[in-house]
Amino acid sequence: MASLKELKGRITSVKSTQKITKAKQMVAAAKLRKAQARAEAARPYAERLAAVMASLATKVSGDNAPRLLAGTGSNQRHLLVVVNTDKGLCGGLNSIIVRAASAKARELTAEGKDVEFYLVGRKGRAPLKRNFPNDIGTQFDTSQVRDPGFEEAEQIANEVIGMFENGRFDVAHLVYPIFQSALVQDPTVQQIVPVPAPANAGEGSVNSGAVVEYEPSEEEILEELLPRFIKTQVFGALLEIAASEQGASMTAMDNATRNAGDLIDKLTIQYNRSRQAAITTELIEIIAGAEAL
Repeated sequence: MASLKELKGRITSVKSTQKITKAKQMVAAAKLRKAQARAEAARPYAERLAAVMASLATKVSGDNAPRLLAGTGSNQRHLLVVVNTDKGLCGGLNSIIVRAASAKARELTAEGKDVEFYLVGRKGRAPLKRNFPNDIGTQFDTSQVRDPGFEEAEQIANEVIGMFENGRFDVAHLVYPIFQSALVQDPTVQQIVPVPAPANAGEGSVNSGAVVEYEPSEEEILEELLPRFIKTQVFGALLEIAASEQGASMTAMDNATRNAGDLIDKLTIQYNRSRQAAITTELIEIIAGAEAL
């Protein structure tokens, strides 16, 4: 049984931890509003750009199609761009992203495809290296950047496009969470190279049904829009992971604060019982000694 001194020390230690988790929760709550606003503000632009590109993609086909749209003609080699956080204390967020990436990798491997990982963020590296030691490729470091933004997204997209042009892979998928709320972050796997033409292209897309003459040509416009579309998708993934991280961190720290409070209550009860037992024992000894005299 722990001594009174040990119990008192544990109570003090848990109280210190509770102060830290409470502070972290408040910081995450303050950052969440800004991160959520940035992520939600970027979604309409990405959707509109996809609609514009869908309209153009229906007008370009065959040999005239840019390579980023037409692909290599093969789907044997796949690149998984996995976006994780650089910091911990955000619950199971990184775990669900790693699980989604691992499931996609195993699915492709079962089909006889070759898989390579492009890792963004530090926290997902260890489990993926452990499960796929021979498939880890490029690792993009964002740990020195306070708030990864479009500059980092542009660097990642340019590296991915460069790898595609050099024949490193045939198809690239982006794995990241979509922020729904502080409690829910949905992992998603989205193909970004070759840029997928929407199945309903022409229905609800820009100028659908209208006769439009483009200047310059559709091919030249797509040559400019396709890299921008990939950069936009990567940028959106960075914004979504930032919002998801703060939401998951706020929830995790709230749970940790509550658990610390419950543990403090249990330890306090145990401390009071032990102290009461010690006092009772001392009184019995005093009374027994007095009666012996």
